[in-house]
Amino acid sequence: MSHLHLDGKTILITGGAGFIGSSLAFYFQNNHKNTHVIVLDKFRDGTHFPSGNPTSLGHFKNLIGFKGDILALDINDGLEVLENIHFDYVFHQAAISDTTATNQKLMIQTNHHAFLELLHITLKKNARMIYASSAGTYGNTQAPNKVGFGEEPENIYGFSKLAMDMSVRKILESNENLPIVGLRYFNVYGQREFYKGKTASMILQLGLQALKDKHIKLFEFGEQKRDFVYIDDVVAANVAAMQATKGGIYNVGYGLSRSYNDIVSILKQELGDFEVSYIKNPYQFFQTHTEADIASTQSDLGYKPQFSLEKGIKAYIPEIKAIFNKEFCHQINHDSKSQNKENNSRSTDV
Repeated sequence: MSHLHLDGKTILITGGAGFIGSSLAFYFQNNHKNTHVIVLDKFRDGTHFPSGNPTSLGHFKNLIGFKGDILALDINDGLEVLENIHFDYVFHQAAISDTTATNQKLMIQTNHHAFLELLHITLKKNARMIYASSAGTYGNTQAPNKVGFGEEPENIYGFSKLAMDMSVRKILESNENLPIVGLRYFNVYGQREFYKGKTASMILQLGLQALKDKHIKLFEFGEQKRDFVYIDDVVAANVAAMQATKGGIYNVGYGLSRSYNDIVSILKQELGDFEVSYIKNPYQFFQTHTEADIASTQSDLGYKPQFSLEKGIKAYIPEIKAIFNKEFCHQINHDSKSQNKENNSRSTDV
């Protein structure tokens, strides 16, 4: 990545206040200081989906310390403003990424239609487009998951991402040299995902449960497998895609599936012992096994994931502990003091 020459270049990151978008923004700020970075994000406005998840996962706290430009914009409101802004690269991360969302029209409008509008603007500027697709395009088909095979999404989110990929395929059929690269993210985890709330990775959620309650809950019986990929590897894949010699769609994972029970074992090594209980899975559309076939990502993009699950969780633990100390310790201490007061009151009454 070090030989990439970006001095004087402008990079637009949509969804730049989200997990992956903000990670990209800080990567370029820290490693390419003469690059102009523009973040575009809807930011959250207090509205929620019926599931209770925010309608936008962008949060200003993900951008504290960011020195570039910021555009507060909903990609569904029209992207005409970008016609008058110069950029050389687009990292399109903006989307509804809540896999439990059920508003099909809104999902297609946001994830597919707005993407096509942005792609049209990008190609007119002869800029490069790197966009976020998803392992959700594979649904519950047999792993390992290979681009072009078993693309049978189980929910509207996965379908919307597949629609993006299908549109890109049609464009590339006439000219594969167009600079359009789609990256199918598998289960991404790492710093800056806290504000995803209930859609944050199970690694973060289980780590916080273990610290807070000394007890975690898993869907029966913890043997579901995912390809967990650390945020630094995802950033590296995006940067590698900037130098792609042809357009295409690629998987971004570690290339090896691991079970939720594996996560538990690693967390116990890092955090100490805690209890585990198993509960029924209430979700109808739930992938039981994903694993990225990354052969083409390696050969075409030079992608080389560096973080095994053990190494990634170990790197993430200080952040998980910091989140716990900042967000939960105060509440735990408050609850403990309240309980002590109640106990003392009862003792006095007796």
